[in-house]
Amino acid sequence: MSFDGALGRHIIVEYYDCSSEILSDVNHIEQAMLDAAKIAGATIINSTFHHFSPFGVSGVVVIQESHLAIHTWPEFGYASVDIFTCGTEVNPWVAYNYLLENFQAKNGSAIEALRGQLAIVAQGKNVDYGDHAHSEQPAPKYNRNTWLTDKDENIALSVRHSGEILYRKNTPFQKVEVFDSYAYGKLLAIDNMVMCTEKDEYAYHELIVHIPMLTHKNVKRALVIGGGDGGTVREILKHQGVQEVVMIEIDEAVVEASRLHLPQLSQSLDDQKLNLIIGDGIKYVEEAESDYFDLIVIDSSDPVGPAEGLFSEVFFSNCYRILREGGLMTGQSESPRFHAEAMQQLFSVYNKVFGRENTHCYLGYISTYPTGVWSFCYCSKDGANHPLNDIDATYINEFCANNELGYYNLEIHSAAFALPNFVKELLNEEVTV
Repeated sequence: MSFDGALGRHIIVEYYDCSSEILSDVNHIEQAMLDAAKIAGATIINSTFHHFSPFGVSGVVVIQESHLAIHTWPEFGYASVDIFTCGTEVNPWVAYNYLLENFQAKNGSAIEALRGQLAIVAQGKNVDYGDHAHSEQPAPKYNRNTWLTDKDENIALSVRHSGEILYRKNTPFQKVEVFDSYAYGKLLAIDNMVMCTEKDEYAYHELIVHIPMLTHKNVKRALVIGGGDGGTVREILKHQGVQEVVMIEIDEAVVEASRLHLPQLSQSLDDQKLNLIIGDGIKYVEEAESDYFDLIVIDSSDPVGPAEGLFSEVFFSNCYRILREGGLMTGQSESPRFHAEAMQQLFSVYNKVFGRENTHCYLGYISTYPTGVWSFCYCSKDGANHPLNDIDATYINEFCANNELGYYNLEIHSAAFALPNFVKELLNEEVTV
């Protein structure tokens, strides 16, 4: 089609039978759209891309000559693209062909429309722009706007990042990535879920470790299931009486990503007291010696994929068995808003294994987890070391004074166990009137 005598070219594109994995990947889609614009000869000014709920990616690349926009439906292998270019310097069909190959589409179709027919729009027009017609315009500044979104069908948390993927590895277990976010620094994500960030990771790791350790006061042997980023081990080793820490991480890529990009988290992964094992935590607990550990920390991702088996009654029964008398188990137990049903199921299992009177819930604020409010379990073997009745204020204050903590203190220790009524109702506990 000839485009002489028009202000712009507009092609409406459909791609069919594409790779569903590609169409779900916001970073891949953004980079493909940027590359398509460059190859077509466009000058990029801005890009904005995000995950669309419940599935897919939406985004736009603003170019000096107009725009490229996309929405994907990975569940159907389908993508809809809109390419609009003004003038004669940019060829939209070059972009079309590039994306057809990049998305691994088996079929594609497009309709081109010439926009602004000069024979019509210029009738009787003779506009004089004076000196501005020949003035030199400053080069446009490119602004990238890319988001990582952790979501379910109804709620989402989005974090803006630079668009560069610092680390990405698809392992047999999951997808491990590190991004550089604007508000939270380096960010570790697993399967598009935020695991930790440089700016607020201390809240999670201090809560999951210091509440049990400062209640017990004599942890010598600790077991960490998961925790490949190293933050939990770092906090455990702040306690001088610890003699041995065993950490079982199923996915070596998590450890590698943290070593490469999150040194503040991974700093203790080479400590001589740590025995780091890349392996199956479920199998390790099943085969471990009885009455051996003083503390077990379940530092796992959500109960899906490789972590799913860590949330069973059999697994927690083995945890109970390998704890010494007076031993404690803590772990993340999901959000009372974002994962209410999963949280209920978890505490039902804890109650069965440890006894309801020995199972406690506590809460913390982790700003990069969906809804911000996150729950933890505190389970005591044989009822020893109650989280509130057996604390030593002097001991806790001395520890806090000797360590640079960002979240935990004596007041937080007690306040964390003060549950809102809606959480009590969720856990079938007595509601305060």
